[in-house]
Amino acid sequence: MSALPDRVHLVGTIGLDNVPETFRTVGEMLGSRLRRVPDGEPGGRRLWISWQYPLLRANPYLQADRDSRPTFIGPNVRLGEGVKPEEVRFGELGYAREARASYLDFLAAKRAGSLPQGVRFQVSLPTPLAVIQAFTRPDDVKAIEPAYEAAMLREVQVICDSIPHQDLTIQWDVCGEMVAWDGRMKNGVVTLFEDFRGAIIDRLVRLSEPIPADVELGFHLCYGDLDAKHFIDPLDMGKMVELANTLSERIGRPIAYFHMPVPIDRSDDAYFAPLEQLKLKPGTELYLGCVHAADGAEGTKKRIAAAQRHYPAFGIATECGMGRNKTADVVKNLLAIHAAATEA
Repeated sequence: MSALPDRVHLVGTIGLDNVPETFRTVGEMLGSRLRRVPDGEPGGRRLWISWQYPLLRANPYLQADRDSRPTFIGPNVRLGEGVKPEEVRFGELGYAREARASYLDFLAAKRAGSLPQGVRFQVSLPTPLAVIQAFTRPDDVKAIEPAYEAAMLREVQVICDSIPHQDLTIQWDVCGEMVAWDGRMKNGVVTLFEDFRGAIIDRLVRLSEPIPADVELGFHLCYGDLDAKHFIDPLDMGKMVELANTLSERIGRPIAYFHMPVPIDRSDDAYFAPLEQLKLKPGTELYLGCVHAADGAEGTKKRIAAAQRHYPAFGIATECGMGRNKTADVVKNLLAIHAAATEA
């Protein structure tokens, strides 16, 4: 029987009340299993991109669109009356400012011995298309997205200028694009672009290649987590393997890891068999979202064993972030499952 994995990945949101509590808790419970650690995305960031909606509503180049189908938060935005696409501009998005503050807590946690000395500080970022497509009238997505992408790249630059590279990991959360790549659900990414797969790859290359080579780069391939459910469940790991292979080939800088979800009811060989076609470059890790609260460590170990028959070396994680967990006890239970299903 194969040994248990010795690595744990925390996708992004964790569901604890504040950043120091997050670092202290995950450090105490997972210790040397951690290669990198996010700040837990507390407060307004807990529901992923939702905290960007007020920023879009406050942008002077945009206005509320009361005529299109509303978002899960409020009305879509659209170009303001008389505004040309090339005039749209965004200032600070808030990601760099949050990261700089949390990095101080990260350093304090390392000084206190709460986190392993070799662990990196992970900044998880949504793709610009995810934010704009979610909150913008469909006809205006292409007009608004370039300005938001430029602003996000400025955020990345500030983060890289502010945090020592040997301490830093940037993770792109790839959700709507992953569902589109799957091909079974005609979401906004599919309907907006004739060559939607080319549009996805071009964007992820543009977002990744400016990141300095000594800053770690990772990808969270996501099938969604709204109301704690995937938008659609993956049939198997084939489409995730396909996207990871394409990114590995097209992106010219090192990729530290890919994270891929595993539904709770999939411990069968058919789900994991496509991993045999995964072609990661040396130094790129794989993390599988095998951890589920409903069946605990034993269920997690079944999924691990099934995956190891097709790809022996990987770490484990939840399928997506843990921000929707309402209490600290629920979070700690999930972290305990990570620990019980891995070796320190």
